[in-house]
Amino acid sequence: MTPPYSFELVQSRETYLAYLRLRRAIFCDEQGLFKATDEDEWDAAAFPIAAVHPGAREGEEVVGTVRIYEAEPGLWYGGRLGVARAHRKQGVVGRGLVHKAVTTAHGWGCQRFLALVQVANVPFFESIHWRSLEERSYRDHPHHLMQADLESYPPGDEPRPPPGQGSR
Repeated sequence: MTPPYSFELVQSRETYLAYLRLRRAIFCDEQGLFKATDEDEWDAAAFPIAAVHPGAREGEEVVGTVRIYEAEPGLWYGGRLGVARAHRKQGVVGRGLVHKAVTTAHGWGCQRFLALVQVANVPFFESIHWRSLEERSYRDHPHHLMQADLESYPPGDEPRPPPGQGSR
């Protein structure tokens, strides 16, 4: 049986801190892409999304992360997609996070949704209606700039909060 995950905009400071801890564990500690933190200038304007597993001993556990932000009107990016190692099987969490990210942005007026994707994850993204636009290097690691097929991601009805509301 698939664990019950929820995919939600981060609303509380506690969830936001857990979201940042998981990003740090994945992108700094595990992958070594960053030294002490993976936070950057986009975090101030980004909308963080967490995959939450309600079956944890302490109540809820953040098991996946992604952020979305509007770089210019209609142009949205997703980034810092990460899934806790114990929840990576079958792509359920990653697929849910991508779906929540793209449908949410689409509902907020997104006309084009892009992400810089690590090479190892390109086949996964292609399987969920993305296409590679070009290869790029990011932090000395090969990536692909990829674009979501918005026809495959209907606009969501999530209300758009002001950036940072309740999470920082």
